[in-house]
Parts: sequence; structure tokens; C-alpha cells
Amino acid sequence: MFALNFYSEFYEEVLKNGRKTITVRLGDKSDKYQSGMLAWVTVGPRFGRRQKLFTCILDRVEVKTIDSLSPREIQKENPEFRTTDDLLNLLRRIYTEDISVEDTVTVIHFSPVSEY
Repeated sequence: MFALNFYSEFYEEVLKNGRKTITVRLGDKSDKYQSGMLAWVTVGPRFGRRQKLFTCILDRVEVKTIDSLSPREIQKENPEFRTTDDLLNLLRRIYTEDISVEDTVTVIHFSPVSEY
């Protein structure tokens, strides 16, 4: 089973209430994540204990450059974001690399799966 892990505790609430339905990952991850896959959505530190929030289905996986992201995609990544600069600042904090708008990212659209 694959997982989409989110480091920030900020994301737990927006993930649970459905306000975050996209994740933007640096680089081409289309070999790892594919449309139709099931994955766990988890929160926690990179090498620490993680908490599973729910299982999701990957609705769509797209590879594009940061400057081709739509304002809606940026806002679905983080409800507080409005601009490409907001997203760049986040990616730079996560990946600690020099990232520009020409860099390739993978946009993963996901939705929760009900478990009965």
C-alpha cells in the first residue's frame, strides 16, 4: 500500500474536512503514483511515527511545471495559498532546494474512500 504523507499538523484538519484534495510533489512521480490507485493519507514527521487519517483513491495524476498550475490547484494544495509564490515557498521549505517556476511537479488529485 502506498501513502501520501503530510508533515505539517496544519494539514490534518483540512484533510479531514475535505478542503485539501490535491497534493503537489516535486519531480515526476508518475511512475510511483497512478490514477485509480488506493493510498493511505497520513500525517507525521518524515522518519517518525505517522497517523493514518483515511484511505483515498488517486483520481488523477498529472505532471506539469509549477508555472502551469491553475489558481484552483494552488488553493486545493493549501486553502490559504493564492499565488505561485505561496506554493514555491512551501516547496522550498519541504525540499530545501532551489526551486523555480520551471521545475516539474506531480499534481495528485485524490478523494477519500468510505470504509464500512
